[in-house]
Amino acid sequence: MSKKLICHAAELVTCAGKGPKHGKDMSDIGMIQDGAVLIDGDKIVAVGTTEQLKQQCSGIDCEIIDATGKTVMPGFVDSHTHFVFGGYRADEFSWRLKGDSYMSIMERGGGINATVSKTRAASLEELVEAGRDRLDRMLEFGVTTVEGKSGYGLDKETELKQLRAMKELNSTHCVDVVSTFMGPHSVLPEYKGRERDFIDFLLHEVMPVVKEENLAEFADIFTEKNVFSVEDSRHYMTEAKKMGFKLKIHADEIVQLGGAELAAEMGAVSAEHLLQSSDKGIIDMAKAGVICNVLPCTAFCLKEPYAKARKMIDEGAAVALGSDLNPGSCFTNSIPLMIALACIYMGLSIEEALTALTINGAAAVDRADRIGSIEPGKQADIILLKYPSIHFLPYHTAINLVETVIKNGEIVHKR
Repeated sequence: MSKKLICHAAELVTCAGKGPKHGKDMSDIGMIQDGAVLIDGDKIVAVGTTEQLKQQCSGIDCEIIDATGKTVMPGFVDSHTHFVFGGYRADEFSWRLKGDSYMSIMERGGGINATVSKTRAASLEELVEAGRDRLDRMLEFGVTTVEGKSGYGLDKETELKQLRAMKELNSTHCVDVVSTFMGPHSVLPEYKGRERDFIDFLLHEVMPVVKEENLAEFADIFTEKNVFSVEDSRHYMTEAKKMGFKLKIHADEIVQLGGAELAAEMGAVSAEHLLQSSDKGIIDMAKAGVICNVLPCTAFCLKEPYAKARKMIDEGAAVALGSDLNPGSCFTNSIPLMIALACIYMGLSIEEALTALTINGAAAVDRADRIGSIEPGKQADIILLKYPSIHFLPYHTAINLVETVIKNGEIVHKR
């Protein structure tokens, strides 16, 4: 039976829209009481009240999914992760608890470079298996699409291996994987002082193969003090754009360096982190239509100030939320924790947080035309929550409320 009717949702959150929601529009989540959704195959074909859709489906053979007392909403889009990697860095977490800073840990050989050796040593099969397990955990939290970045190889062989692992997972796991090339994630000791040479190596030796094998849609770079300068980042982004990559940038995470302004200048699809972004950078991104992808779990784990998401929204920007799942600064993929932090500490309403995790997350991976909302023509990626209102999400703090996950019209997880 290809048709399914989800009916009697206490609250149906549609987040309807073909593109990102900016500013005050982020509060419009298209709520329908006693809502219903008709699915045919892998697509949504009708949305409305239960009464409307039952009349429309009269005489049609449908599988009924009773959502009485539950909230129905689009599947979550986790638009920023580094989920394919080898090894772990639990010792560094303990160092931070004792007061060591993120940058001081990097300077003593920890940080990203510590994961590089473990990822280089891992086989493709090991990376795929570890990635599959992490995707399983994401699915339990209602994530139906995830972005994944390379950047733990910093050489040709391992960068390609990470991306090939993600490509295999995208074809074999029900969660959709959007891949980003992030070779300029850190600088190895042998390239210190020669960062431009490393960038040119990536541009000339690695990224043509990424394009040839269709391994990544986006190109990203860590624009940060003691990593890559604004000038080197501009060079990388300019050349990557010429090669046909869509642009992302890790901007202003530790130091206010001008990464937000560069994102606007270069027309990046999204800028990530943004903890230290200037007011001018925020305004520039809002005007340029850059998605401000903020990562509250990272700020929480690093005990850093949160990105100014409230100001971004008030300035008319489109804000997305990502987990930043990675083995160092933020080893969590908890959507409930992210929602709690966004609402309690960053000043977002629950409606804005849901927009950030659905249609705006979809826009951050350039898929808002097909996922991120519940409306006719969109992919049937839908989740059912245990409770009858979205307000339980921050209230039942950091607890997973997802009971059922529907991906491409099929139930793929039920708790």
